[in-house]
Amino acid sequence: MPNQVTIKPSNHDFTVQDDETILDAALREGFVISYGCRNGACGTCKGKVLDGEVDYGVYQESALSEAEKQLGMALFCQARPRGDVVIECREIGATKDIRIKTLPCRVQKMERVAAGIMVLYLKLPASERLQFLAGQYIDILLKDGRRRSFSMANAPHDDEFLQLHLRDYGGPFSKHVFTRMKERDILRFEGPLGTFFLREDSVKPIILLASGTGFAPIKAIVERAFHARNPRPIVLYWGARIRADLYMHELPERWASEHNNFQYVPVLSEPLATDNWSGRTGLVHQAVTRDIADMSGCQAYACGVPAMVEAAHRDFTSQCGLPEDEFYSDAFTPSTPASS
Repeated sequence: MPNQVTIKPSNHDFTVQDDETILDAALREGFVISYGCRNGACGTCKGKVLDGEVDYGVYQESALSEAEKQLGMALFCQARPRGDVVIECREIGATKDIRIKTLPCRVQKMERVAAGIMVLYLKLPASERLQFLAGQYIDILLKDGRRRSFSMANAPHDDEFLQLHLRDYGGPFSKHVFTRMKERDILRFEGPLGTFFLREDSVKPIILLASGTGFAPIKAIVERAFHARNPRPIVLYWGARIRADLYMHELPERWASEHNNFQYVPVLSEPLATDNWSGRTGLVHQAVTRDIADMSGCQAYACGVPAMVEAAHRDFTSQCGLPEDEFYSDAFTPSTPASS
């Protein structure tokens, strides 16, 4: 039986069908709730149930603690209403008019930029263009019905190809990409998805934080800012284990030389002796807090492994005064939830 959901404080309301989550129904009706992974692992869609009850679904415990559930919090990418409910969450207006499409694409080029990192360039049909915001992602649709999410590394103005950065994690799709995929292969995808993108209506300095291939959407955000001639100060911290993992190191170095409002700080956690590394070492989010003690007037964008994103959110907001609503993140999460 369909149920009604009302969003506070906007008072937007929509109907949720029996087979839908609250997030799926909201997106279908044109209301964009802040979200990321859509599989209960990143916590971006977390909000409060003000009235009524929900089935919490399956999710990662790190994304929603038992204490938060007791306070009425839920993950709306997993929660399904048990009757009419009233919720409180952050709505995103900028993506409302962007249409989510399912499209075929051709693998135009494959570039192995490091031992375990591949850059894919995907070509859309000649009659199609994908409207998206810098930082959003697409879901590659696999033949068995599963999906794999990848952030687009190209900015919207540079849309001849969709650029994806893939690390070989050893899973079925990674194995396919690194061993069997060929140029001119055909894939299908759905997108654009997610609410991780540059908020261009602000004048605040921008702190960008990436780990590993979390550099992909950060790259898109930086190139969008440059293309729009955005004068805001931008500093990028890119963390990796060894030098080879900074697989496009020369690109942000070039940005720093060409743009007076841009700084680049690479950080290695376990540099090799053969790296001859004289730069910063340690955890990348700690490098940020050492350099920027007061973030009260900033915006921060973090993308990478969940542990880094969670630590950055905790320390930036609790130690450095970053406003809670000025931390934007995209955590790279498992393809299926691990616990309920």
